[in-house]
Amino acid sequence: MDKIRAHREALKYAWFNMDHSKTVRKEIIVTLRDNPHWPGYGDVEIVSDTPNGYCHFSTHQENPLEYAKDRMKEDKYKEYKLIVK
Repeated sequence: MDKIRAHREALKYAWFNMDHSKTVRKEIIVTLRDNPHWPGYGDVEIVSDTPNGYCHFSTHQENPLEYAKDRMKEDKYKEYKLIVK
C-alpha cells in the first residue's frame, strides 16, 4: 500500500472511531452574493448535525435574509444559529 493510501486509511479509521454522539450543530447560513446580474440574491443553507442524524438544505433566494428570518420564526428552526457571510 502506498504512503498516501495508508494515510487516508488511517484518517478514515480515526474519523469513524470518534465519538460523535454529543455533536450538535444547528445553523442557518446566509451567503450574500455580489453579482451584477442577480442583485439582492444569495444562498441560504440550513444545516442540522445532531446525534439523530445529518440534514442539509440549500436554496438560492432573491431576499436571503428575509427568507432566513421567516424560517427562524418557525418552531422547527427557533434554536438554529444565524450566520451571515
